[in-house]
Amino acid sequence: MGRIEARLQELGITLPTPPAPVASYVPFAIVGKVVHVSGQVSVDASGGIKGKLGNEIEVEQGQAAARLCGLNLLAQVKAACGGDLDRVKRVVKLNGFVNVTPDFDPIPQVMNGCSDLMVSVFGDAGRHARSAVGQANLPLNYAVEVDGVFELE
Repeated sequence: MGRIEARLQELGITLPTPPAPVASYVPFAIVGKVVHVSGQVSVDASGGIKGKLGNEIEVEQGQAAARLCGLNLLAQVKAACGGDLDRVKRVVKLNGFVNVTPDFDPIPQVMNGCSDLMVSVFGDAGRHARSAVGQANLPLNYAVEVDGVFELE
């Protein structure tokens, strides 16, 4: 078992099966030593977290939705690395999109659900640049979508 797999086990995290694309795109693209992961929504085996923050969803549930996105990102990165997450040298950047009402503004706090997961899993290598943007709606009404850039060894 690799170092990152051991860390996931220590945290009680089991990564999901990487979600299949729902449209005409690939789940990730590798360019040199960089993996660009397509947007991952807040979906899980139970259907995930859908809806708008500031309406039916509060910050804490939004953070859980962002964390789901992070788990899906990690599952895609693991697939890109041939199953070896120890190849991840650094989380470079996350772009977060949050499904919000016009007056909802704690978008960065919602995105912390994904960012904190990356730091918990990778330590200092999980610290990253980030964008957090409110959107009028997201695909299939999911609460959060996150894409990411990861550097490989």
